[in-house]
Amino acid sequence: MIINKKHACHEALVHRILSLDIQPGSTLDETLLSEEYGLSRTPLREVFQKLAGDGYLSQTENRGTKVSSMDLNSMRNFFQSAPMIYAAIARLAAENASVQQLDDLKSTQLQFRRAGEESETQDMAMYNHRFHHIMGEMAGNPYLTPSLNRLLIDHTRMSQMFYKPINSKERLLVWEACDQHDAMIEAIEKRDTSAIVQLTIAHWELSRDRIEKFVRPDPLDMDIGLQEAGE
Repeated sequence: MIINKKHACHEALVHRILSLDIQPGSTLDETLLSEEYGLSRTPLREVFQKLAGDGYLSQTENRGTKVSSMDLNSMRNFFQSAPMIYAAIARLAAENASVQQLDDLKSTQLQFRRAGEESETQDMAMYNHRFHHIMGEMAGNPYLTPSLNRLLIDHTRMSQMFYKPINSKERLLVWEACDQHDAMIEAIEKRDTSAIVQLTIAHWELSRDRIEKFVRPDPLDMDIGLQEAGE
């Protein structure tokens, strides 16, 4: 029973972090979460440790457990690293994808497109996350995969902006991204490494300018702010 509760807590916190229900830089309240998910402190802290190891949380002695930051330094590193890692993953995915993985990718793409047709912003972000996670599984590289998974945490949080178009031009960009997914699947099926790399870079460039609008520092801690104001 504890194992099931831990798994449910883990999955719920992942979803809440990716969907921005819990904001970047927020401190987690152990007491509140223990009550909410029916876990004592020890198994809850085990969940925290797993999430910290995967990049969702940061843990600092005497500062509690926080959701991973999306401050300016973090975002600078993200935008520098993302195109290189995505391109490398895509090339390996085209070389190594199995039939089952391709089927999973196609199924996820159908769900992604359906969410777009229904204007489900959050679902689109989550299915996009799953789409690129499957590509990481296809690549099967133990050095690149952890980097991809860490990138996807921040990319999914930022993509809430991309999948919430505010005008017809931005809606066309969302559908272009959806069509690019289809082209990427076709390139993987053909084992066309050159095409998949080109598509991946184009896919990244399509959303980059829009998601950059999300970048902002975490809220300033009020105690620190008051201390600095008094200096």
